[in-house]
Amino acid sequence: MTRRSPTWEQQDQSNVPLPTLLTQAKDIALGRLHQRLADEGFEGIRYVHGSVFRFIDAEGSRLTTLAERSGLTKQAISELVGELEDQGYVERVPDAVDRRAKIIRLTDQGTMAQVAAARILADIEQRWSRHLGADQVAVLRRALEEVIALERG
Repeated sequence: MTRRSPTWEQQDQSNVPLPTLLTQAKDIALGRLHQRLADEGFEGIRYVHGSVFRFIDAEGSRLTTLAERSGLTKQAISELVGELEDQGYVERVPDAVDRRAKIIRLTDQGTMAQVAAARILADIEQRWSRHLGADQVAVLRRALEEVIALERG
């Protein structure tokens, strides 16, 4: 009789590289975020759509600005904006400064989804605080901020 090897979820986490643990924590948190968004009626929002939701200005942004901020190509951002436009989360309107350009802005539904996402992420962090303690989460936050600053140079 052969034994099955444990799945990655069952493996001893003490030997897993820290960046991998961070990725797992991110994936779990974002999975919960998207499930709760869907449960609240914000269907079709995927992880990659964060490249628009996270970087769009309150008054709207040009496609090139979203591409620069997200680190994606204009073509990739354009595709994501198209998906979100089809789902009613964003709209393209003429730029008041340059009528040839378009401004991408959140619709009311897009703004509600963005607000819901911020609330859900805060709920996830509060859950961690209840489980680990607020002090430990604050230390984790500071440590991650320092790692990010270090790696960005």
